[in-house]
Amino acid sequence: MNIPLLDLKAQYRAIGSAIDQAVLEVLKSQQFIMGPKVQECESAIAAYSQCAHAVGVSSGTDALLLCLMAEGIGPGDEVITTPYTFFATAGAVARTGATPVFVDIDPISYNIRTSDIEARISPRTRAMIPVHLYGQMADLGPILDLAERHKLIVIEDAAQAIGAEDQGWRAGSRGHYGCFSFFPSKNLGAAGDAGMVVTQDAERAMRLQRLRVHGAHPKYYHEVIGGNFRLDAIQAAVVTVKLRHLDAWTEARQQNAARYDKFFREYGLPVADTSHPANQRRGGSSPVAPPGEGEPQIFLPKVTTDRHIFNQYVIRTARRDALREALQKCGVSTEIYYPVPMHKQQCFAYLGHQTGDFPESEAAAAESLALPIYPELIEAQARFVVQSIRECWDTLA
Repeated sequence: MNIPLLDLKAQYRAIGSAIDQAVLEVLKSQQFIMGPKVQECESAIAAYSQCAHAVGVSSGTDALLLCLMAEGIGPGDEVITTPYTFFATAGAVARTGATPVFVDIDPISYNIRTSDIEARISPRTRAMIPVHLYGQMADLGPILDLAERHKLIVIEDAAQAIGAEDQGWRAGSRGHYGCFSFFPSKNLGAAGDAGMVVTQDAERAMRLQRLRVHGAHPKYYHEVIGGNFRLDAIQAAVVTVKLRHLDAWTEARQQNAARYDKFFREYGLPVADTSHPANQRRGGSSPVAPPGEGEPQIFLPKVTTDRHIFNQYVIRTARRDALREALQKCGVSTEIYYPVPMHKQQCFAYLGHQTGDFPESEAAAAESLALPIYPELIEAQARFVVQSIRECWDTLA
């Protein structure tokens, strides 16, 4: 059995006629830049995300960059974020000339450890970018409290978390800005690069709208310098069609996650108990027993918020690399998110970080493995994935 990490062809087979019709409408209208399809998409995303405003942009990366530009963040400023994330988070900060300042993650949620943030705030700190990784939200309450006390901007990197909830709040709705990516592999994906910024603030929305068209307002008149960050009308049309199915897809992902949890235990695999004393490290829970304290275990995702949308289903084990190789031979595709944390990337060497500066991020980078979790994954396929792990587990070095 061959199981891909993601099967977009299966998704297209189910809704292809509606997508084709929406794209055809754009082609017939010949309104490819901005226009009614973009406005329709913006309104739908704003409502879905419980936000007053949404501004369509060219990608999730540009969404982050645009928010930083809108706040005038640049050289001499610092922005706090996590080193365990996709490159765009820290890369957008660096592109403005500002300095990314890293705070380690919580090993259970993979999101920024809020208790460590305040110690990293300096007089140069202008903003914080919490990342809602793998489909569940960071703990925003303490972050927003810090932002109010220190007069900081909060930009939610919700690229992997559209529709996720915590304490009744949807991802993107609590910070000054929320940034979504519609990269094709996301839970809500376009047919290419696309993104969105949501905000509750009308003035900030207007600023974003101006900056995404080179800072022009009105057309050809520029008080500020922006960029070409417009959302393509065809991509907007595709996203709008897919949004109607997003909640059903989320339920299917949650069901598949529950199946995985069940099958891991059913097949007698060594699932870690996060409350066990051997899994306590540096005052927090560690999903993998420290070296020399028992056989390697498997740590399953833990739901720490109201609604986990499972952009990824990520397990952790000290046998990660050998396990991935074995699964590939069985026909099961997996992915490593992310093998090199930001503070160890060569382009950020100028920040002066060393191995060991952010141990939880480094451990997650070395131990995490994403399994197929797409909505069209059927029960037999999920069982095959876990059965394959069971069959090869005892032979792994």
